[in-house]
Parts: sequence; C-alpha cells; structure tokens
Amino acid sequence: MDFNMSDRQREWLNRVDSFMHKHVLPAVPIYRQQDEAGERWKAIPILEDLKKKARAEGLWNMFMPPSAHEDDEFRGAGLTNLEYAPLAEQMGHIGWASEVFNCSAPDTGNMEVLMRYGTKEHKKKWLRPLMDGEIRSAFLMTEPAVASSDATNIETSIKRDGDHYVINGRKWWSSGVGDPRCQVLIVMGKTDTSAPRHQQQSQVLVPRDAKGITVEKMLPVFGFDDAPHGHAQVLLEDVRVPVSNILLGEGRGFEIAQGRLGPGRIHHCMRTIGKAEEALEKMVKRLSSAHRVRQEDHRIFDLGTAHCGSPYRYRDEPPAVPEGRRHDGQGRQQVGAARDRHDQGGGAQHGAENHRQRHSGVRCRRRFRRCGFGARLRLDAHDAPGGRPGRGP
Repeated sequence: MDFNMSDRQREWLNRVDSFMHKHVLPAVPIYRQQDEAGERWKAIPILEDLKKKARAEGLWNMFMPPSAHEDDEFRGAGLTNLEYAPLAEQMGHIGWASEVFNCSAPDTGNMEVLMRYGTKEHKKKWLRPLMDGEIRSAFLMTEPAVASSDATNIETSIKRDGDHYVINGRKWWSSGVGDPRCQVLIVMGKTDTSAPRHQQQSQVLVPRDAKGITVEKMLPVFGFDDAPHGHAQVLLEDVRVPVSNILLGEGRGFEIAQGRLGPGRIHHCMRTIGKAEEALEKMVKRLSSAHRVRQEDHRIFDLGTAHCGSPYRYRDEPPAVPEGRRHDGQGRQQVGAARDRHDQGGGAQHGAENHRQRHSGVRCRRRFRRCGFGARLRLDAHDAPGGRPGRGP
C-alpha cells in the first residue's frame, strides 16, 4: 500500500496542525479552568470562541463526505474518509479539539445520517443548524437490558398511531444528551417484530424537548462524568412524533446504523491514535529529561527499560535492573511484579493531571475495543470498583 500523503491531504493537515498549535494548545489551561468552574453541564466559552476562528479559516465540517450534487447546500469540505483521517488524528491529541472544527461525535455521525438519509425538510430543520454549530444532537441505540452491540437485540418499540409514532423504551450511554445545546435525538427502535431480523428496526428523529423524555441519570465512566458532553440513561414513555420524522422508511434502521458506523469507526480510531501519540510524546520527554536519572547517573532513557518514565509513579520504586540483564527478560519480569503491586493498591496518590491522563488512556483503550469488535465496554460507577460520580477520582 502507498502511505504517502497527497498534496491535498498534506495541505489540509498543515492547516489543521497550524491552527492547533496557534490557537487550541494555548487554550488548554483556559478550557480546564472554565470546565471546572460552576455548572457541569454547560457550553465552554473558550471553545465557542475557537469555533468562530476555525470556521472563519474554513476549517469546518471537514468530516462531511463529498456531496453527490455539486449544488447541494449541505456540503462540508468535500474530503474523503482517507483524506480526513490524518486530520482526525491531529485533532485527537486534545480530547475536545474536534468540537472546535465542528467535527465531534455524535454530531458527525448524526449529520452524515441526515445528509444521506434525511428528507429536505429534515435537513433544513436539523442538519443546517448542526452544520452551523448552533445546536448539538444525540444518538440513542444502546439499551441496558440487552446486548446492544448487536442492534437486532434492541427492545424499544416504535408503534404507529395514525399520523404519529409512539416510542417506548429505555436507552443508556446516550452520548451528548447532557449538553444543554442538544436539541434533537436519533432514536432506534423496532417498528415490526414480525419482519425479518434485520428489517424490524427503524430510526426516527425526536426533538429533545418532546413530552415523555426523562433523563434518569448521567452515567460516569470509571468515576468520570465526561461533562459537559456526558452519557445519559434516558427513559422514553409514550413519546409521540410525526410519521414524517422517520428516516428512510420503516425497517431501514439497521441499514442506517451500518452506514453510520463505517466512517464513525475510522474517526474514532484516528482520534485515538492521536491521543496515543500524545501519551508517547510525553513519556519520551519524561524519559529523556535530565532529572530522571538512575544507576550511576545514567538517564532512564539510556537504560533500555522504559517503565520508569511512566507518569504514574510507584510507591515502591521498581527494582533496578542489574547490569547485563537489561535485555534478557528479567527486567520485564521485575517491572511486571512492581506493576502488579501498584495495581493491587500499592500506588501512591496521583495528582489531578495524572488522573486526567489516565482517564484519557482508559477512554482510548475502550474506543479501540469498540472500533475493533463493535462491543461497548463501559462501566457504571456503581459496578466499577472504587468508582464514584462527579468530576472524577
């Protein structure tokens, strides 16, 4: 395979990279300060300012695929998934950076759904304000009572009643519902349980303020609530929406879900690679720093075992690797033993910044599992050992 970038890819990547270093990176401490102050579920002012700058520079809706119609008013940058992939990787270095460019989930997937499968009326009402960054959205598919990694298992019912559909069910891990700007939900349920297995599901557009929608709780992941984005458990009780709110038609929901997941997995994977690169860069910097010295004034970077460069320190420092045994496997065994002691409760108290980094790593690993196997590995704080709701441990 040819992994060389085209001139077009390189140009877009340079533009995104320049914007990240010029505007986004310097805003990280400001974002953190504004995120931790006041209400948890809010729009972050600095992020809104950055969005205006990105849009003014044409770095906006870059994930949107090329339009089939040149005169289509609902167009983004016109990049293919291959061309967009390195941009997602660059944005992934900072967890919230993709929103700066209006390229964050779940809005990216929802916008593609509306563009590909929505009517002209759907696009004018919901896609246009989403593309303008005026509102946000959520995608409700996963359910607590069934293994929702297989979407044929979902039990939420969507029954037709005259000119309306009536929706009943419970969803969870509904990312984006906690955002006060969320105004539309894409809900997946079953319209016909007697149809063939993959033609029972349908997807409908539901206004966030529709009667019968109750946010039962926000679900923390290993103690983090992921505000101001968040993941909600949502109860839908006799929620009524017009028949015209259905996407593509009855029985087409599974088809839509597959079309949505394809590019979404690429976006998630590339952002995760970006986050992994950031972690590696920080580890290399720590390993090569002058003050990280062991054994006769040697830098850890020169010892051949990189475990001591981890930002998570041990209460009991890992034993020094004897000279002559650094490459025969004994070092790895010693490191493993120290890591086991740490995992069993011997670790020292971490600072808040290290917790954020560790949480980012956990989220990245979870994304890799989801991208590779299609299964969601998330834990409620009540099920996770030591977990607790709120801003995090």
